[in-house]
Amino acid sequence: MGRPCSSSRFVSSSLNLRRFALAALVWWCVLAASLQAATAQRNAPPGQVKVRVGVILNLTSSIGQRRKVGIEMAVEDYYAAHPGSRTRVALRFRDSGGQVVGAASAAVDLIKNEQVQAIIGPATSAEAGFVAYLANSTHVPVLSSSATSPELSPAQTPFFVRTAANDSFQVSPVAAVLATFRWHAAVIVYEDSPYGSGILPALADALQGVGARIMERTAVPADADDDRIDAVLNRFMAMPTRVFIVHMNRFVAPRFFRRARNAGMMSEDYAWIVTDGVGSVVDALSPDEINAMEGVISLRPYVQMTDEVRNFSARFRARLRRVSPSADVYAHDPTVLMLWSYDTAWAIATAAEAAGVSSPAFQTPQQSSALTDLGRLGVSATGAALLKAVHETTFHGLAGNFTLVDGQLQPPAYEVVNIIGKGARQVGFWTPEAGISQALDANAAKGLKPSIIWPGDVTSPPKGWVVSANGQKLRVAVPVKGGFKQFVNVAKDATTGVHNITGYCIEVFDAVMRKMPYPVSYEYVPIPNSSVSYDKFVSLLPEQKADIIVGDVTITASRMANVDFSMPFTDSGWSMVVAVRTETSTSMWIFLQPLTTSLWLASLAFFCFTGFVVWAIEHRINPEFRGTPWQQFGLIFYFAFSTLVFSHKEKLESNLSRFVVIIWVFVVLILTSSYTASLTSMLTVQKLQPTVTDVRELQRSGAYIGYQDGSFIKDSLRKIGFDEARMRNFSTAEGYAEALSKGPANGGVAAVFDEIPYLKLFLSQYCDGYAMVGPVYKTDGFGFVFPLGSPLTPDVSRAVLTLAEGEEMAQIEKKWFGEPGACPSQGGSAAVGSSNLSFRSFGGLFLITGVVSGLMLLIYLATFVYRERGEVRTVEEGGSGSSSVRRLRAWLRHFDQKDLKCPTFKTWNEESVREGSQTRRWVDDTVRNGRGGANSAVPAASDEEAIGMSPFSISAGSEMINAGSSPASEIGTSFEQRLQDAPHSAEMTLSGDA
Repeated sequence: MGRPCSSSRFVSSSLNLRRFALAALVWWCVLAASLQAATAQRNAPPGQVKVRVGVILNLTSSIGQRRKVGIEMAVEDYYAAHPGSRTRVALRFRDSGGQVVGAASAAVDLIKNEQVQAIIGPATSAEAGFVAYLANSTHVPVLSSSATSPELSPAQTPFFVRTAANDSFQVSPVAAVLATFRWHAAVIVYEDSPYGSGILPALADALQGVGARIMERTAVPADADDDRIDAVLNRFMAMPTRVFIVHMNRFVAPRFFRRARNAGMMSEDYAWIVTDGVGSVVDALSPDEINAMEGVISLRPYVQMTDEVRNFSARFRARLRRVSPSADVYAHDPTVLMLWSYDTAWAIATAAEAAGVSSPAFQTPQQSSALTDLGRLGVSATGAALLKAVHETTFHGLAGNFTLVDGQLQPPAYEVVNIIGKGARQVGFWTPEAGISQALDANAAKGLKPSIIWPGDVTSPPKGWVVSANGQKLRVAVPVKGGFKQFVNVAKDATTGVHNITGYCIEVFDAVMRKMPYPVSYEYVPIPNSSVSYDKFVSLLPEQKADIIVGDVTITASRMANVDFSMPFTDSGWSMVVAVRTETSTSMWIFLQPLTTSLWLASLAFFCFTGFVVWAIEHRINPEFRGTPWQQFGLIFYFAFSTLVFSHKEKLESNLSRFVVIIWVFVVLILTSSYTASLTSMLTVQKLQPTVTDVRELQRSGAYIGYQDGSFIKDSLRKIGFDEARMRNFSTAEGYAEALSKGPANGGVAAVFDEIPYLKLFLSQYCDGYAMVGPVYKTDGFGFVFPLGSPLTPDVSRAVLTLAEGEEMAQIEKKWFGEPGACPSQGGSAAVGSSNLSFRSFGGLFLITGVVSGLMLLIYLATFVYRERGEVRTVEEGGSGSSSVRRLRAWLRHFDQKDLKCPTFKTWNEESVREGSQTRRWVDDTVRNGRGGANSAVPAASDEEAIGMSPFSISAGSEMINAGSSPASEIGTSFEQRLQDAPHSAEMTLSGDA
């Protein structure tokens, strides 16, 4: 037994020796540094310029004492590292007592009495505000490593330099944390001070950027007692939101979280996010304060733990014990704020050396009429140069790279920590480039580490909200309606007094709740007289008299200003229903009604165009398409219109014209069939014509109109120009039918305006005699109503869409409204008259036939020009006039000739040669009968001049007129006769030549 005891004493002695050795090493380091600093001071150049720098701190607080130690060490370390400096910073400390007035008094004293050339501090944003404006007027740079409020801007006070991170820099990491866990709503709690309120604008923008809504903003005074804090927390507990963002300093936040723990809000379902006001000093908090914040997520600027930081930490703790033995020394001292203070003092010393500051440092006004000390402070002669040098100073400090952008320090990254156990545990990082990640590595996993311990010692992230804040069933308000009870019907049992609530809206809501990803407990609460005004009915939610509203409530822009709506679950829009009257057509011109005017004109144009195309293709090769001009004009119209009854008997020779006719006959078949069907319907089917078809007609006539009682339709009708005195309200479908059947002349109405679901229900019950007409004005349909920002809204909307995509919604509609399109009371064959046929209905057919006809005509003309170009060129050479006119006349004359190469005329020519003697005999008889003679002795006409004229032919010239041929005789002679005259003319010419 003695050996174990001896062994334990040996281990204990070893540990004591190690501790003693470590303590001796630390003291040696401190002593060496002090000796080095003293040596550097003794060895300073004799001409070294002192730069007076004031330091304003709350020296009565432990944080102020720590900062004082860090600033002194920074100056000593700088001159130990730069013993040959031409300048030397002389620190002048002043105590602000943590008060704004104290900081202002200290600044005035430093500038007036000490004539400092720069100031470090003050500690808070409220203190720094006045000092910054004072420095701006005296040109004394003020460097603060703890005044982080965005309200204090270097842009407004150029001589203020923030050597810390602006609070607005951390709003993006806060918003990223909410986005990581898909929290869409949060409550902001902030300290009622410039430090607390300054972050709100930037935080609101950042949360809006990730789709998160701020449910409430609450300020907590720094001196608030427990009762005041409890009142705030009780209000939070009554809200469904369970995500809270806290922006407070390290003195107010622990008291707030202790009260939250006592209220039971540091438990499951709650999520707390605190800014770096707590995260940066969490290692300096007491165990009780850390215990109160257990499970909280916090942010703090990231500082890499380098050898320099470790060395400084050891020296800092040793010096703190020596300077202030009663001060608490923490394992993680110094904090990032202490490191920023150190880097600030180092930056001042660096800038003073770079600027080459010289005495006198301060210039006071020689003569001044100022009545206060502030007016007689004067302006620093070295302030501008020193400020410029500070802005240009860059170095690698203990807290990272010291670089000022727009007068502010730029932190490279933020560290996300989870307050748990005895301090903070790192769970992730945020950088502007990568966002939230688990490590500062380009390949690091996104999001936070899954090892987060949330309030209540749970590892699963909170949902961020609860269905019912007090744990009771949700109050679902439903309207009590006098009509249209298919939507919502509230029936009270006479014996038990229990309400039986049914209807389409109720059944849809129940189905939606069954599809929610979590259970929702609710109960229906009927609201009497709610149908009188649905706007007042909806106001129950802002008044917190109900949690949800279910019923036939339309989504409108005015209502969405106060409440949230789910996705609509019915058709949207509103229109009008009117009575219809039976009408039978007896007009003598009824045969024109099946087609519109545009269709009639288009049909006529295409008939003429098709006839012309067929004539143009067949004219040179088909004798049936030749003759006098009037005969050919008639043939164009006759052939085209004969296709209406398919009675065209002309034989087509060209495949091009045959293809044109095939397409055209198909078009004519469809056109005539449609015309016959429409005319038959007009003559045989009884039509129901609406009594009113246009809203403007109702406005001009001043007729009475109806609307549903309590609906928004009344305001909409008034906006589009209807007189409220001409409106009548109804509450049932029976009232609609009765008013419409009476008409405006007998105390009824000409039309009833209502939403599409109501009108469909009305028409399903009253089929005969009514119809929905006119424009449909857009609305968003019926939706379920929730309080503004309710977390239930997006989940209910998704459930509505899921329900609408399935069969269950159709079954519910069938149950309450019947089969779509079914009409129980419809027994006759009457139908609402259909509109006549328009050109738009046959536009495709006309396009096809037009393209085909035009293409065939182009192909024919191209082929004709190519084949006949040689013959026409010889004719052009002997003409008179301009070349273009001669060319056009030659082509038209050539087009009017028969194509003797075609099979039809080639066969005819061969028969004519075989019967030559008979032809000569016929010519002689013609001459003897008076066609020859002295007056007809003319030069032989060319072949072109001997050919008969077409509707587009040109006169043969003045020679024919001089020979006694008048235009009338030329037109009266047929093409064949003039062709037969050609041999006779040729014979006469030969005789004359002989």
